[in-house]
Amino acid sequence: MKNLLYTRFNQKYLDAAILIVRICAGAFMLTHGIPKFARLFAADPVTFADPLGVGAGLSLVLVVFAEVFCSIFIMLGLLTRIIVIPLIINMSVAAFVVHAGDAFSGMEMALLYLVIYFFLLATGSGRYSLDHYLFHKGR
Repeated sequence: MKNLLYTRFNQKYLDAAILIVRICAGAFMLTHGIPKFARLFAADPVTFADPLGVGAGLSLVLVVFAEVFCSIFIMLGLLTRIIVIPLIINMSVAAFVVHAGDAFSGMEMALLYLVIYFFLLATGSGRYSLDHYLFHKGR
């Protein structure tokens, strides 16, 4: 019980928490991105939202890049602080452009992901990551 009430900083617990957040956020986002990835190779013409006016095809490619490829990098903990930037942009557009007129419940999921990605931007990938293994191993 004493450990549950202990309020001093513990780096091992933080690194474990970051690992869990990275893997869960990446895996959950993949469930949104993989169906969109499959749409890239569909025989039908691309029909996708174009909230920024860059074209439906390019919008789909950018969303797939963020939701699939960036999510895989997040799960691996590779280039985390750089890789969360496309995800932050993606979730910002989803929350504040695509769902701007919706009730809060319509933008809640995008906002939750946005908070997670800002957390990862601030903390980095932690000790249990490829970033740590490749770039901080000797320190």
